Amino acid sequence: MIKRNLVDIAKFNPNAILPYELRLEDFQMAVQDVYDFFYDVNAHLVRKGLQRLDDMLRAAIMSGVLSDMLTASLAKHSRVLTENRYFNGHPDLVVRGIYAGNAVKAGTEGIEIKTTRKIGGAVDTHGARDQWMCVFVYDVDTESEPASDRRPMTFIEAYLGRVTVEDFRKNPRSELGTRTATLHKNGIKKLRENWLYRL
Repeated sequence: MIKRNLVDIAKFNPNAILPYELRLEDFQMAVQDVYDFFYDVNAHLVRKGLQRLDDMLRAAIMSGVLSDMLTASLAKHSRVLTENRYFNGHPDLVVRGIYAGNAVKAGTEGIEIKTTRKIGGAVDTHGARDQWMCVFVYDVDTESEPASDRRPMTFIEAYLGRVTVEDFRKNPRSELGTRTATLHKNGIKKLRENWLYRL
């Protein structure tokens, strides 16, 4: 039996600092949009005898899907932010009207959206930047049996912080690896100080 997930509004931080005219309600609606999508899709899949989307997707794919969905939904609910129209551009959300066609390869006005299963919000990025970064931490139940009893995908933490290049450490890479950077101890502390949501 597929369960519908609902946002727990009481778990949002009323003291969070929100840039770009954002409201806590924008984040609440974005998370609920994702929950509703997963409920609708999973109910359909299960009726056909197929696995839930949560069980089908590999972790890296799941994170990418969630990041894209949250970006699109936040853009829909936000008063001044919109999706960056530049393919793989940075940040994911930009201030409407600042960049031509709302498209920029590497801009400074907006918010980068990340998702991870790592408690606390530590997430790899493709480079250290001065930026507003929003990290959603989610949980997927892939172990409960029978599978029909599994809990729906749930966002358990969300953070939004202004970080700088100095807040990152560069990660060593192999010959074939992609260069990444992760917030170091003080950087992740800075991000966590402005928490948005904690279950």
